[in-house]
Amino acid sequence: MGTDDKFSKEAFDCLAKKADIRYDFVEAYSYYMKLMREYGTGEFINMVEIHTLTLIDEHPGIMAKEVALMWNRTKGAVSQTLAKLEKRGFIERRKENGNAKNVYIYVTETGRRLSEAHRMYDLKQLAWMDNELHKDFTHQEIEDFYRVMHRYTELIKLISSDPQT
Repeated sequence: MGTDDKFSKEAFDCLAKKADIRYDFVEAYSYYMKLMREYGTGEFINMVEIHTLTLIDEHPGIMAKEVALMWNRTKGAVSQTLAKLEKRGFIERRKENGNAKNVYIYVTETGRRLSEAHRMYDLKQLAWMDNELHKDFTHQEIEDFYRVMHRYTELIKLISSDPQT
């Protein structure tokens, strides 16, 4: 790179190393999200499905379009997830008050048990992760990390909504 370039080679290499760390995190987390897990009920389910189920459990009567908005996902993607959950007997869809247009979603008793087991599993996992992080970092460093992650997520969403950013 010449002296007129915006970044020196050293600056570029430093940014590239940081990008590699972020990419490695994204790849590891993406793999983690796709893993089928058993939460203590004998059912195996992936993270997208279980978090969708838990969202429905926490918001009985939610509609598919609301799930899509809350998770920033397409209606089609949400529809596919809901179809899987319904086929497995975890949720049911109902038309209520004579309104054939709006379909409301509820968890079944099986879905509720799985959602509760998921919440307990997550609490244990989060407590373990927090404990592991505190072995290497101060409380303030961990709080700062979450603040940075929050802001970084906002920036990712901004770039996603306007690729020219």
